Amino acid sequence: GTCICFACGGIYVWMCCYVVVACVCVRVRKKKKKYKNETMRPILLKGHERSITVVKYNYDGDLLFTASKDHVPSVWRAEDGGRLGTFAGHKGTIWDLDIDRFTTRVLTASADASARLWDAETGECIKVFSHRGPVRGVAWADGSNSFATISDPFVDHNAQISIYDIPQDASPDDYDDTPRLEIDLPKTNDGKRVNPTNVVWLNLNEALFVTFDNGSIRLYDPVTGDELEEFFPHEKKINRVSFNKEKTLFITSSADFTAKLYDVVNLHHLKTYKTERPVNDAVIHPHKDHILLGGGQEAMSVTTTRGDVGKFETRFFHLVYEEEFGKVKGHFGPINAIGINPNGRSYASGAEDGYVRLHFFDKSYLDMKDPVPEAPEGEEEENDGYDEKNDDSSDDGQ
Repeated sequence: GTCICFACGGIYVWMCCYVVVACVCVRVRKKKKKYKNETMRPILLKGHERSITVVKYNYDGDLLFTASKDHVPSVWRAEDGGRLGTFAGHKGTIWDLDIDRFTTRVLTASADASARLWDAETGECIKVFSHRGPVRGVAWADGSNSFATISDPFVDHNAQISIYDIPQDASPDDYDDTPRLEIDLPKTNDGKRVNPTNVVWLNLNEALFVTFDNGSIRLYDPVTGDELEEFFPHEKKINRVSFNKEKTLFITSSADFTAKLYDVVNLHHLKTYKTERPVNDAVIHPHKDHILLGGGQEAMSVTTTRGDVGKFETRFFHLVYEEEFGKVKGHFGPINAIGINPNGRSYASGAEDGYVRLHFFDKSYLDMKDPVPEAPEGEEEENDGYDEKNDDSSDDGQ
């Protein structure tokens, strides 16, 4: 006898003992189409309602901290993108955050004119430090016993740099909410206000490293508040500055379409990475000679531009040769922040679209060896001729 196969719709041939002999139908199964660019699929972190402003890993690289314009920073597991909790309390945009060395305390800087100290484990707010204007940046000092903030001008008050002391061995009730030192940032000689954009402590707390919206960088003495040095690496606003783990190199991201690499010790300009759009953030790979850049078209023009035209991708440059060798697409708005894991195996990007994309590098990238650029043919011939002459002269001498 025969019977219909409910699995494939074919016809089974039955013997009298009701044992299936064969299925006379042929079922064609479609093979999954393999794409060459299927690798490095990101994990999409959906935890914010507005534009992402900062993405930062902790020192050990097991936690990822993010903040946006929705007033509530979040913390995620770096290995799988699982959301662990939030830090609720601010009433304005979170412009910056920083984590101490052992991930016990977190600092946030907000447009509600306050900086807050949080318990990293419980999410509890430990202390509120009020300012005269919106707080643009915050940074822990080495040792995590003090921190610095930068605030925008407000009404008649100039922009300021403030330093607070909060010893780890002291009770939070004993923390002084008034700064130990305030550095006033007055108007320039032509009457224009210069607003700070980023603040970082240099090694051993020797100086405060502050970037500004006029393209300048200044170093300040954290004890006396004196200005130690000023130079202009960019012509327009410096959006972000990032250091390598040892703080021997730093890279600036600017609205003038470039990112520049500098030596921290002598402040010498080393390399320039050029793009066609404003650069909002850039990071140095911890184990490879690579630079990751993020940016794109101005946010106000995003709705009238296609994603491929707006350049909303992470761009990979070689640190030494300044050559772009790769891109990672996915965002639907300018990338505002990039953070790379200290282990060098993953990175996260946050954009104007409100999403954080957690990327894990595939094996081909991790095992990739950077090729040495070949010299032009003309130069090779000249060098060969030079070597032959040298060989002849050495033979004659012998």
